[in-house]
Amino acid sequence: MELNLMQLQNQYLEFMRSVYREEFLDEQFAQLQKLQDDSNPDFVGEVVSLFFEDSEKLLNNLSTALQQQFVDFKQVDAHVHQFKGSSSSIGAYRVKNACCTFRSYCEERNFEGCVKCLQLVTREYYLLKNKLETLLRVSVVKRNPFILYFSSV
Repeated sequence: MELNLMQLQNQYLEFMRSVYREEFLDEQFAQLQKLQDDSNPDFVGEVVSLFFEDSEKLLNNLSTALQQQFVDFKQVDAHVHQFKGSSSSIGAYRVKNACCTFRSYCEERNFEGCVKCLQLVTREYYLLKNKLETLLRVSVVKRNPFILYFSSV
């Protein structure tokens, strides 16, 4: 079990390095992790879950708004602004940057640019979601190594 735990810790560290190196996350996420402690061990998981819920709603709202016969670019921009804010607050660097580009297309009232940016934001969000779900699973095992032991028996 000790070798497996050590391997898991090394994999966790390498995974974290890659997530930062590939700019999925920035320093804001590290700050969020520092707020988690023994009195609130699920803090990051709870914040990330709320981010997932909000993001799914915002992506749905954006998709609906861009499917209207007459697109309300101010409404689209308001949704993108909200998405940018929530992405920034958890350190979702690539999603936040895609939202910045999206907002510039909203200001220009560029429908094609907005549609392309919605695709980009959606892709970046789901890539990040996959990374964060992996991170949260590994974090649970890291806090409770017996999970690793029982899952390998």
